[in-house]
Amino acid sequence: MPLYEYELCEGDCKVCGGRFTLRRPADAPALTQCPACKKPVRKLLSVFNTPTKLKPLSVTDAKKAGFTVLKRVNKGEYERQ
Repeated sequence: MPLYEYELCEGDCKVCGGRFTLRRPADAPALTQCPACKKPVRKLLSVFNTPTKLKPLSVTDAKKAGFTVLKRVNKGEYERQ
């Protein structure tokens, strides 16, 4: 289930702090009120979590993962490793 961020349209709230995150099914109806204070809310656009740096796969790692590893022999010619 994805995480959705919401903020109050107006004012502030001591319960939710004016901004909160909920885990909801993708097919759930749009949330229009804060579950805690019942004030109107709007959904925010948020970033998603991705790895910041990936190490390159070695040839053996790629083979273990099921990839076919090719080595360039000539222009336009490759052979399996």
